Amino acid sequence: MSNRVVARFPDGRVLKGSVSNFSPMRDRFMMLTQQQKVLEIKTSQLKALFFVKSLVGNPAYNERKSFDISANPLPKVVCEFHDGEVLVGHSAGYDPERLGFFLTPVDPKSNNDKVYVVNRSTRRVFMPN
Repeated sequence: MSNRVVARFPDGRVLKGSVSNFSPMRDRFMMLTQQQKVLEIKTSQLKALFFVKSLVGNPAYNERKSFDISANPLPKVVCEFHDGEVLVGHSAGYDPERLGFFLTPVDPKSNNDKVYVVNRSTRRVFMPN
């Protein structure tokens, strides 16, 4: 089974397509782009890998960035990237010593189902109370 993804790089490049073999335990994965090209991507070269509901998304939608009380029992995480983007979600696997971690956005209406955040692309990651 393949997952729709948007691969974002620190330099602003974006690739859209699908993956079927992504694992945070491996340093690379294969991606089938929208142009039907198969590319090998080194995970360490990414800003983040967004697992999305749609490759089109809704650019006009403003994702909710606040936690609610009935929320996910996993730890809260706020992730600030070097480029100023902020992701707010939950993660059971944040470890600054690893290559990255999965984050589930707080907004259920977000186009992102989950995001694999590459730690070196972040300015700051913290866990609010």
